Amino acid sequence: MALLKRGLAGEPVKILQAKLGVTADGQFGPATETALKAYQTQHGLAADGIAGPDTFTALGLPELVLLTVGTKGEAVKKLQTALGIPADGAFGPATAKAVKEFQEKNGLDADGMAGPDTLAKIPAFAGVFSPEAVAKSQAAPGTISTDTKPAEAGATAAPKKSIWQTITSFFS
Repeated sequence: MALLKRGLAGEPVKILQAKLGVTADGQFGPATETALKAYQTQHGLAADGIAGPDTFTALGLPELVLLTVGTKGEAVKKLQTALGIPADGAFGPATAKAVKEFQEKNGLDADGMAGPDTLAKIPAFAGVFSPEAVAKSQAAPGTISTDTKPAEAGATAAPKKSIWQTITSFFS
């Protein structure tokens, strides 16, 4: 997930809440924001109440990391350095192009977004993006729906997506 913030809902929020030790209802509300800001402050991160790649990594949630156009931070800078391009920490078109080229060379889905599968193939990220993290990103979510709307009576349930399918669908 590129970012999780107040007002969002779904399985990625539930995973974040469980890690923060707050009620894991899948709704990013005031309690989640407060707990997140406290965690960020305690760990030297920008205490903005928004969970992005650097916060996910610090929390030990690499399965939620998605670096894509518009993402900023240390994880992007580390990616740029590893790809041998100028490292300004802002994921723009040049970074997307370099990621896509890397993905093509490594037999990955060449979408220009760096998630667990891509980052696991980059030596600079190998310690964080283990096969277990990649497997978690591919796992089907728990019992909470990733939809934010209640199901209509008589409607058939959509097949469950993996966490990663859910995350990348926001950018397709």
